[in-house]
Amino acid sequence: MDSSDHPAGDERSPVDHDPFADGVAKDDPLVGLHAKLDSLEQLLHRGAGEVHRVEGRALPAWKRVTAGEARWPVSVAVVLAIVLQLVLPTRLAITPVWLLPVLEVVLVVGLIVANPGRISRQSARIRIASLVLIAVISFANIWSAARLVRGLIRGTEGSDAGPLLATGAAIWFTNVVVFALWYWDLDRGGPAARANGIRPTPDFLFPQMQSPDLAPEHWEPGFVDYFYLSFTNATAFSPTDTLPLTRWAKMTMLAQSGVSLTTVALVIARAVNILK
Repeated sequence: MDSSDHPAGDERSPVDHDPFADGVAKDDPLVGLHAKLDSLEQLLHRGAGEVHRVEGRALPAWKRVTAGEARWPVSVAVVLAIVLQLVLPTRLAITPVWLLPVLEVVLVVGLIVANPGRISRQSARIRIASLVLIAVISFANIWSAARLVRGLIRGTEGSDAGPLLATGAAIWFTNVVVFALWYWDLDRGGPAARANGIRPTPDFLFPQMQSPDLAPEHWEPGFVDYFYLSFTNATAFSPTDTLPLTRWAKMTMLAQSGVSLTTVALVIARAVNILK
């Protein structure tokens, strides 16, 4: 092609280039289609470097598709909750004592088998099984906490300060694990949905989201972050560094603070009274 066909300084991008300007026969649809596909491919290559960038800055990992978080932290937490249920006095547990722990073990093993390693697989069955597991653990702990509170109010529970404090601590800590699981499995649709970047708006605002320049490039919330959120809410009875944004998040944190405050206040009051 003669250089006079393109004036000096006319540097057109592959997208602006007319695939028929170089003498390609417009009457040949197959040739024209190939030319259009070549132009589209050049556009995709040119934009590939901008996929994870917005306004010149890297897009935070929690906003984009990632490999997902590791399975083992949440699995350890579930096993710990099951162990704490088993060590509670029989009078505070649902009978038969082995029923709910066995169900919980079956569910957690099934979840590990269905989605081992990193949690990124989207599946309605896995999602339902995960929610059922958390609900079962929650129900067992609510039952134990209710029976403990009733016994403390009636004066039939807690004749020895040591065992009473140990029982109260087990129920309180299980409560922390339970709400951490709820926060983790509901925020932005759950861990798999977060890994696939399905929902851009968070239910909890972590400090790393407010100050992305101070966070590692690949940071995204994992179970440990939700556990910390649950622990601080159970001890401070209010949000600390992480803020709930949606109504369900606010109401769930409110419920956790109420349960934690009631349990701690009654157990400590009874233990102090026994020690006197």
